[in-house]
Amino acid sequence: MFTTSANYADIPYKYRSKNSLFSPTDTRADLKERKLSINGFKGIYNLRKLSVGILSSSYFGDPLRFIESESFGANANGFIDSTTAFLNVWNLSCASSNPAIIYVPKGRYLISSELTFSGITCKSKAIRFNIDGTLVTPSNTYNAIGNTEVWIKLYRANNVTISGGILDANGAPLWNCKSSGTKTCPRGATTFGIYHSQNIVISNMKSLNSQMFHIIIYACNNTKLEGVNISAPGFSPNTDGIHLMNSKDVTILNSKISTGDDCISIGPGNSNLWIEKVVCGPGHGISIGSLGWEEKEAGVQNVTVKNATLIGSQNGLRIKTWARLSNGFVKDVVFQHASMENVRNPIIIDANYCPHKQKCPNQVTGVKISNVVYEDVYGTSATRVAVKFDCKKGKPCTGIRLKDVNLQYEGQPAESFCSYVDGTASGLLQPTSCL
Repeated sequence: MFTTSANYADIPYKYRSKNSLFSPTDTRADLKERKLSINGFKGIYNLRKLSVGILSSSYFGDPLRFIESESFGANANGFIDSTTAFLNVWNLSCASSNPAIIYVPKGRYLISSELTFSGITCKSKAIRFNIDGTLVTPSNTYNAIGNTEVWIKLYRANNVTISGGILDANGAPLWNCKSSGTKTCPRGATTFGIYHSQNIVISNMKSLNSQMFHIIIYACNNTKLEGVNISAPGFSPNTDGIHLMNSKDVTILNSKISTGDDCISIGPGNSNLWIEKVVCGPGHGISIGSLGWEEKEAGVQNVTVKNATLIGSQNGLRIKTWARLSNGFVKDVVFQHASMENVRNPIIIDANYCPHKQKCPNQVTGVKISNVVYEDVYGTSATRVAVKFDCKKGKPCTGIRLKDVNLQYEGQPAESFCSYVDGTASGLLQPTSCL
């Protein structure tokens, strides 16, 4: 039941509505039965515990009927496990045939094992999380989640929005284990995964120090990430910021990614991606790939990256593919309005990708790469070769277009490198194009 009174003063300001029917004299009993009109999600109120508002009638914006949700057993001190509490609050929301809001107040919530929000049996038309708190893993062991695939997962969900929240996976102890050469270290968990889902919105979420990838989007349709902040040191291994596979209609906006691997990595089977106003660094850049690991592999197409800023990253705008027989492809890609600051390989197509330089396939064929545009890319390169197109004789890169590229190396013009590539160049070009 309630552990504190749910008075008007308890309502977080950002969830109050100008037209709210709350008043300063409302008591817990008043709120329990009252129906109130809200604008979108505004008007949800703080119960100082995990709480649920179930929207009566058809959709968000309709009257909100409060269901007394008890305390769910969640504890905000960061030491008592809240995994079951989060599952219970999700199940209650799913059980309603109407949309629901889940509010997570400030505090630190220990999630000590894999937490999956499954939408398979959900009746709710939509669920929204408003999170002001921080979800943390156990600080004394990386094994609690280290052998799981994903720490927190949305699975077969539809119409779910997550606003706010910090996910702190405490990855440093596992990174140290791996760097020590110990062979018994677990692989590590991805912090947050969205699997086989559609109509998902993630906004203003922060992910800290993931053991492995920070966010994975796998086999999803119509997913939007906006205002996401991802942070891990540049030396942290395999901590990709956002990794996409087999998904379509994904949008990533206004996000900042600092990590030890690709800021954004686009794997096989992705299409209709829009990435805009992303700041990357440190990290390995914004990458399509690696692709071509399997002979039969879905392609990547219709990708737009606009207004990206890359700072001190190992690569800038990269396409990386293995040099082995493949039916995969990359086509219809636009990189536009990108700023580089001391970036190694600002523009690179690497069709001979083999990061550890061991047992490299070195075949003359590979993934087919075509119709890639680089427009208005400017700034400074940390390598003399600022534009590199290293393609395959058996499948040359075709339809590569450069327009208005201005990259300097230590105050001097940089250089270009081309191998088995065909395309056009126009506008201001520094370095001089080799197309």
